[in-house]
Order: sequence, then C-alpha cells, then structure tokens
Amino acid sequence: MLEKLGNAFKTAISKIASAVFIDRKLIDSIVKDIQRALLEADVNVELVFQLSEKIKKAAADEKSPLEKKEQLIKLIHDELVSTLGGEKKQIEIIKKPYRIMFLGLYGSGKTTTISKLANYYAKRGMKVAMMGLDVHRPAAPEQLEQLGKQIKIQTFINKTEKNALKIWKEFSPQLEKFDLVLVDTAGRDALDNELIKEIKDLKSEIKPDQTILIMPADIGQAAKHQASEFQKAVQISGVIITRMDGTAKGGGVLVACSETKAPVLFIGTGEKVNDIEAFNPTAFVSRLLGMGDIEALLEKVKTALDEKKREKLEQRLGEGTFTLLDLYEQIKSMQSMGPLNKIAELIPGMSKVKIPDNMLSVQEGKLKRWKFAIDSMTKDEIDNPDIISGTRITRISKGSNVPSSEIREMLQQHKLIKQFFGQAGGMNPEKLDMSRMPQKQLRKLAKKFKGRMF
Repeated sequence: MLEKLGNAFKTAISKIASAVFIDRKLIDSIVKDIQRALLEADVNVELVFQLSEKIKKAAADEKSPLEKKEQLIKLIHDELVSTLGGEKKQIEIIKKPYRIMFLGLYGSGKTTTISKLANYYAKRGMKVAMMGLDVHRPAAPEQLEQLGKQIKIQTFINKTEKNALKIWKEFSPQLEKFDLVLVDTAGRDALDNELIKEIKDLKSEIKPDQTILIMPADIGQAAKHQASEFQKAVQISGVIITRMDGTAKGGGVLVACSETKAPVLFIGTGEKVNDIEAFNPTAFVSRLLGMGDIEALLEKVKTALDEKKREKLEQRLGEGTFTLLDLYEQIKSMQSMGPLNKIAELIPGMSKVKIPDNMLSVQEGKLKRWKFAIDSMTKDEIDNPDIISGTRITRISKGSNVPSSEIREMLQQHKLIKQFFGQAGGMNPEKLDMSRMPQKQLRKLAKKFKGRMF
C-alpha cells in the first residue's frame, strides 16, 4: 500500500536523523524526494508545495541541530496526519438495529465491501444482516447472497422484485433482532437525477444512522468531485476507499476526501474478506514512516481469529504447549491476515527486518496434506511433536499418503514458530514492539529466520 510513498518518507526521516548538520543542500534533497513521492501518489500539487515550504521554513529556524531534527521529523509527521484528515473518525454503534446505507457508482466494489464490513463486525461479536436493494445491476442480489453464505451472514434479497422500497418494506420487520443492518443500494455510471431520487426515497424510508459512500482508490483526485457531488445530493456521513492495495493514486483519494470534509472510515487493502481496516490518519502516517501500527495489527488479529481461539492460542504459546493442531489453525488464520512482510510493517521497528516473501508460503494444498498427516498421528505425537523420530515419520507417511519430506517440513515449521514467538515477544501483538529491541538482537533474529518458511 503506497509503498513508494512510504519508502520516500522513510528515506527523508533517515537523512534528517543521521545528518550532522541540517544545511540547505540536505533540505533541498529531502524536499525533492518528498515532492516526487507525493506527486506520484496523485496528491494535489498545491498541497505538495505547501508542505515543502513548511519544511524549508522549519529548517531555517535558528535552533540547535538536535532540536531542529526533532522539529523537522515532527513537522513531517503532523502535516501528513493533517493532510489525511487529522483525527480518526469511527462508526459508533449506539443503538440496535443500527442501520448503514451504502452508496457508490458502478465498479466501486460496493457489494464486496459490504460483505467485508459485515464480517468485520460479526467477528467482533455483533449480530449482522445484509440487505440487497440494488435492483438494477444484473445478478447483484445473487452476488450479495453468495457473499453472505461464504461469511455466514444472513442476507435479505428478493430476486424478482424490481422496486427497492417494496423489498425494504417486505423484510423490515425481521431486522429488529439484529445489532447491525448493512444496506446495499443501486449504483450508476454517473450520479444522475434518477439515482439521486432513488437514493433520497430510500433514505427517507430507511432512516439510516450512517450513509456511506464507497469509492475506488484508482480515481485519485477525482474523488474530490465525486465525494462533493454525493455530499450535496444526499449528505454522506463518511467514505470507504477500496483497492488501496493496487494503485499509486491512493494518496490522492485520501487527501481529496479530507478536503471535502468527508471522513474516510475504512480502507480496503486486498481481495480477501479480511482485507479491510479502520482508517486512522495518525497510525497510517506512522506506518508510512516505518514506525509501525499496533492498532491495525490488533484489528487484523481480531478479524482473523475469534476471541476464544485467540485466547486459547496465546495461553498455549505462553505455556509452551503449542501442538501441531495449533500450528495448523495458526497458519490458516495468518494466511487470512495477509503476507507476513505486510504484517511486519505494522510492528514498531520490524520494518527494519527484511522478511523474505516466501516465509508464509504454505500453500493450501500442502496445508491439507499436513492435516492428513496430523490425523494419522497419536495424541502424544500431536501434543509433543519433539518425540516424532524417523520411524514414526515413516509410519505417519504411509498412513496418510503424505511424503516424509513434507512431514519433516511441518515439524520444522512448528519448531520455528515456537522459537520465533519465544524470542520476539510472544503471541500478543502488543508485546511485539521491536523498536525497543537492541539492533544486535534484531539482526540476529532476522538472520536466524531469513529464507525459512514461517
């Protein structure tokens, strides 16, 4: 996500921190790097030059080198946070059922995002329902229904009715038993009068607690116009931005939304159902600058594992009773969180450790074979993998039809995970602050696990 932008700011911060003197040549170099990165991220030119002038002005102040370094780093951080919207805005579900109505043009990823949000809140203990009121796009109700089945969320649709208001009235009495109701509405190629009328009629009938616009990140600065138009037409309460993982224009859309005073509430970071996170400008900038984002990491863990499973896993790792079945469940959960190198970016200090892309590359087919092998083991072998010797591996291989090499690989994986969490702070992400770990120990840890699957 915005990798070039993040790297440019990390380089700038590093140059400032390591400089003996803050002279004009250094500042010009830093400003050029930042300007180039922001413009490539499709941030408004005027805003880019405003930030540049503030950096130059701060550098010109008569202060000691140490004070000036701190001032510049803080200025870059604070200005970026302000540009991206300032304080975190979040949905506070204060009544039941809490109704959220979603708007968006064709191709914005509205229906998929609704299912992600449904899964997000369901994993946090809420009883969630989805309702399909997109009566124009072919197969829209079927898509929402299918997504609902995948994440086990009750979905209300009527495949034959072409009047959205009638569908709402049909199912409205059944919604009282839910904590949260997410309503999918129709889109268009553009915000025309017909769409505005339909949205206004639905809003008047549904009386939503939130009206959220969904926009793709690849529209860049054009987001400002789109957010403004929806704001004028139906008064949106916030924005969710999709496809933040696959575009350099993400900076433009974030800034554009901030300028329209339409807060960004969530960002979509991939195609999987767990690839959505609450948007926090301060934490987002912290991640860009290589300072980690523990809050986002904790949210990912909550989404990947339900509360009971997470507590059980933490307890087992803490007690040293991490079994092969725990390994299987853990890898499945971690796969749903995304690649390990992206997870590492969220841990303070961990961005300094270069983790190979293949460290979390246990493929689905291999994971199934591991389960076959586990099913062929005794309870003692599952609970105490250290007792599995060559003869036991041969027996398990014959019983499960899984190659001995893959069984050995699984056992090595189990050993590595126990070692990693033992040396890197345990399973609890709040304890994984590697910025406090001595550089020598950090390098030793990175070297030890480099190139191995994890």
